[in-house]
Amino acid sequence: MSEAMKESLMGALENVIDPELGIDIVNLGLVYDAELSEEGTAIVTMTLTSMGCPMGPQIVANIKQELVELPEVKDVDVNIVWNPPWSRENMSRYAKMALGVR
Repeated sequence: MSEAMKESLMGALENVIDPELGIDIVNLGLVYDAELSEEGTAIVTMTLTSMGCPMGPQIVANIKQELVELPEVKDVDVNIVWNPPWSRENMSRYAKMALGVR
């Protein structure tokens, strides 16, 4: 997969906003990886801020909605993982500033 395709996937994922925090999932550090298979399946490896996150299904639906807009993407597979666990250190400087986190 090309670096440009990776950037396209991550750019589309920046449109997915965590409804509880109001920040996109990329800047929150929830997305660990995004790849595109030769068959056109976008594979997203990510976590959630907590195991009991009530917005998980909505976030996954929004990921699928955003990625299928890319012409190269035929299908989307979202893998939720819990290891490594998410922490505030995963957030970008922008997300930390927006949420007032140091």
